[in-house]
Formats: sequence, structure tokens, C-alpha cells
Amino acid sequence: MIKRVIFIVLDSVGIGALPDADKYGDVGANTMGHVAKFNGGLKLPNMEALGLGNIDNIENLNSVKNPIGVFGRLHEASNGKDTVTGHWEMVGVKSEVAFPTYPNGFPDELIKMFEEKTGRKVIGNKPASGTAILDELGEEHMKTGALIVYTSADSVFQIAAHEEIVPLEDLYKYCEIAREMLTGEYSVARVIARPFLGTPANFTRTPNRRDYALLPPHKTALDILKDKGVRVMAVGKIEDIFSGMGITDAVHTKDNMDGVDKTLDYMRNSDSGLIFTNLVDFDMKWGHRNDAKAYGEGLEAFDLRLKEIMDTMTDEDVLFITADHGCDPTFPGTDHTREYVPFLAYGKQLKSGHNLGTKAGFYTIGQTILDIFNADKLENGESILTELLK
Repeated sequence: MIKRVIFIVLDSVGIGALPDADKYGDVGANTMGHVAKFNGGLKLPNMEALGLGNIDNIENLNSVKNPIGVFGRLHEASNGKDTVTGHWEMVGVKSEVAFPTYPNGFPDELIKMFEEKTGRKVIGNKPASGTAILDELGEEHMKTGALIVYTSADSVFQIAAHEEIVPLEDLYKYCEIAREMLTGEYSVARVIARPFLGTPANFTRTPNRRDYALLPPHKTALDILKDKGVRVMAVGKIEDIFSGMGITDAVHTKDNMDGVDKTLDYMRNSDSGLIFTNLVDFDMKWGHRNDAKAYGEGLEAFDLRLKEIMDTMTDEDVLFITADHGCDPTFPGTDHTREYVPFLAYGKQLKSGHNLGTKAGFYTIGQTILDIFNADKLENGESILTELLK
């Protein structure tokens, strides 16, 4: 009997463009394959042992003769390539329409309303890199106290503020105000607090980021599990992505390694339930910054810690590893990319060396997790539990 699922999302670690990538301007994108090529190969012995390099059509990774895990790739069914769309789909929400984006900034009437509600002026209001916008407007913000508002190719309303100018509790309050405003006609998937510290030409974003997502339109696998009395432990930005819905325990993290530490903490202090972890550095620090070298180093660092996770597992555990979209750091621009994602599964009760091929819909994972806990079904997707079990 399986009593616990450790579910880890490597944020943005896609493995090749989807057939409809042309609709998103992402033909040729391949996050992991291009990172591996850029770095002259990657040392990922633990993920490769699970079968990562044996996934159909994967590029520039080593296959092994006898993988110890189940492996395959997932095709996103939703329209979009962002964090919320990907994570929502994993637990049963198919997004038929992509969240709106604001390539020319937000409407003047919306910004004016936001200024009135917060009592602070807004500067920026355009798509921008999160580090470049600080270089451009950080000093003005420090002098005036005006909030730096910016967006990207994703459906996000981001608010940057220096922690010594705008206290964190105020920044979070402003994000809550924006979240209440940004629905309906002005809907965005996420409002994001982007606090930073430092001095002009030397600004650094802090780990105190917070995401304020739209509520899912219907029950997710997380809600179903919580209603059944199953413990749902969220690590990293998972709690924010689901606005706390379906979560019983949550902890935020500073970086990937802290995320692994917190995952291990839950593993050592719980014996059943779902541990749902997002490791965001791949996306936030390296994918969007076009830093393929650091991206590769980050993958190798996670792979080293993966052995620790596997060694901590019990015979009643299963481990799932996947991603939510791509963010190819070698690709033009700094945006997410529309890609297949890997799926790796491991546990004493699971098969070894089984190739799942390509599965349609990230919600395959959520449906399978519900099957593990004998819970109610989702509206979307089919469980692959029988295909995973020995």
C-alpha cells in the first residue's frame, strides 16, 4: 500500500517544443536539451538512473540500460505556458483560454485606481526583466516611494519595492489590493510581490517574494484530498499558486536547496499524505535571466540532493518528478516556452524501466495521486496507477 507521495516540480524544466509551439513563437525550444548542450553535457546520474535520458526524443542526455524508475513525457492540454496554467492542470484544471497578458502595460484607468487605493504613485507599467527594471527605476523608487509595477509575457502584475522604503507587510497589502482589482475585465493569473534590497547599481531581489493567484475555477485534486482527510503539505510557492486552497500545511522557501531541505523535513516528520514541492530557481533565477550555465549547475545540484530524497523514502512512498512548462535560457527573449515536460516515477512498489511514452495532459498526475489515496475522481484525465505498479 502506498501511503505517501513526494511530488516535485522542477519549475520550467521542459524537454522540447510541443507540436503547437508555433502558436506561441516557441518552435525549436528545448530547455533541458539546450542547457545540456550549452554546458557540454550534464552530470545527472540520479535522474538518469530513474530514466530521464531514456524518455522518447529527449536530447543531449545519457540513457541507461536498466532504469530503476518509470519515465515518460507529458503534453500540456491547456492553452498557455505559465506557472498557474501548468500547476492547475497537474491537479485537474484544464484552462481552455490562456490568461490575458499586457504587452503594452496595464490600462491607465486601472493604474489610477490602484494608485488611489494604495496612496502611492506607480512608475514603470510595462513589460520588463525583473532585474533590468530595478536598474532603471530602483533609485527613483527609493527617492519617491513610488511603486514599481511591471509585467512580462506572462499574465502577471508585479510590484517591486525596496524593503527599507516599503515594509513587507505594506507591499503584501498592496498586492492583496491588486489581486482584488485584477479579475474579470482586468484579470491576471498572478499578482507577485517582488521585494528587493541594496543601493543603485547594486540591487538584489530578496527571498520574500509572494504570489497571489486567481482561485481555481473548480475543485482540484488538492481539495479532494484535503476533504478526504489526507494531509497536503506545500513547499515553496505551491500555497500561493492555489491561494491556500486544498493545502493543510505550507512552508515557503529561499531557494532550491531550501526547498529540498523543507521537503526532507516533511518526509522525516510525516508518514502519509502528499508533499507537493516547487523548486523555482530554474525559472526565476536562470531561465528568465538567460543563464544557461547556472541553469545547468542548478540541475546538477538538485540531482545530488535527489539521492538524499530517495534514500529517505520508505517502502510505502512514491516519488514523482515533473515540470510545469519550459523556459529555455538559450532561446531569444526571456519568456516561458511551450514544451513537453518530463515525468519520472520511483518507489519500491513501482515498476523499473517502464517507458510511458507520451501522455496527454498534466492532469494524469493528479488523477493518479487520487487513485493512490482511493479518492474521488477529477473531471479531467486518466490515472496511470495500474501502469506504474509492479
